[in-house]
Amino acid sequence: MAKSNLIPPHGSDTLKILLLEGKEREAELKRAESLPKVVMTTRETGDLIMLGIGGFTPLEGFMGQADWKGVCETMTMANGIFWPIPVTLSHDKKVDPGTEICLISGETDEVMGTMKVTECYKIDKEFECKHVYTTTEADHPGVKMVMAQKEFNLAGPVKVLSESYFPTEFKGVYQRPAESRKVFAEKGWKTIAALQLRNPMHRSHEYLAKIATEVSDGLFIHQLVGKLKPGDIPADVRVDCINTLVEFYFDKNRVVTGGYPLDMRYAGPREGLLHAVFRQNFGCTHMIIGRDHAGVGDYYGPFDAQEIFYKLPEGALLCKMLPIDWTFWCYKCGGMASMKTCPHGKEDRLFLSGTALRKALSENGEVPAEFSRPEVLAILRKYYASIEEGDKVEVKMHGHATGDAKTK
Repeated sequence: MAKSNLIPPHGSDTLKILLLEGKEREAELKRAESLPKVVMTTRETGDLIMLGIGGFTPLEGFMGQADWKGVCETMTMANGIFWPIPVTLSHDKKVDPGTEICLISGETDEVMGTMKVTECYKIDKEFECKHVYTTTEADHPGVKMVMAQKEFNLAGPVKVLSESYFPTEFKGVYQRPAESRKVFAEKGWKTIAALQLRNPMHRSHEYLAKIATEVSDGLFIHQLVGKLKPGDIPADVRVDCINTLVEFYFDKNRVVTGGYPLDMRYAGPREGLLHAVFRQNFGCTHMIIGRDHAGVGDYYGPFDAQEIFYKLPEGALLCKMLPIDWTFWCYKCGGMASMKTCPHGKEDRLFLSGTALRKALSENGEVPAEFSRPEVLAILRKYYASIEEGDKVEVKMHGHATGDAKTK
């Protein structure tokens, strides 16, 4: 990799890459055939891939009990390094420390890696949910994920053997941190703002992105290509929308697009911090945090994800927040605006959100022209037209999607 002035990875001078390649990988794959198998969820598989490519630097594997407890309570691992959300592997049987296991994707049945078990422990799931998600309500998709975990957690260092289907299915989008860093270095960028996306870009996303581009050397539009909750728009459709928007409405010399393999946890403020941690590993100096970042329903206040950044101890995280206020289309202003720039009332504003857009499209409703670019709407209408009526998922509106939620 060319020398550069890029931000260092989180908690390390270099990326912690655990993905084996070449002869070393072939030998470990052969050895894995004889090891006891542990089947992973898609969330655990995505975490393992991030461990492999260095996205979760400085982690070397799935967390033990001391790290799990410290991360839940104080967002600090046992070694003192900041980390906001547990990265754990669950299993239905007790496994003795020292046992080597083969890690299998429950989605594809592929051998994904191996692990030497250093700990096998039980956790208090409600404790994790209260601290990480600030709720134990079963309707919260992140809580549901934790409560569905098996009885034991297995900890230990991993060797990663595959990136699953992401490099082929999302060719040209999916990236390793070393690859994005190489691109940023070649462009000579020093300040790079990351835009987190789990929805197709509507005009608010576009506005956030362009504000960030004005104050940074470059913009990294980094979209999740892992699993979402039912009713969200699939990754391949989102990729098409984002690529189309960049093609027609951005200076391509100032923008890099990429994808990463995680499932959404919908952990709101804590997930905003996790997004900044691994964006630092991808080479970004700033993380855009707007309204209801990584939230779901009305579980979090619209700016809770900004407030948590302000409470971090000095030096805990080098990637800084780029906070942006509630944005909307103002008919009187004649364009996109925010609470900080627009003097007009709610009756003059069109609040834009992925939830509202999904609801309108899923019900074949009217979508105001100001909501999204016509090229993007055409892609989305085609997708929704392809869904059988019986397969549609009801999209529930919440205060953050309508502008009715309490603001700062």
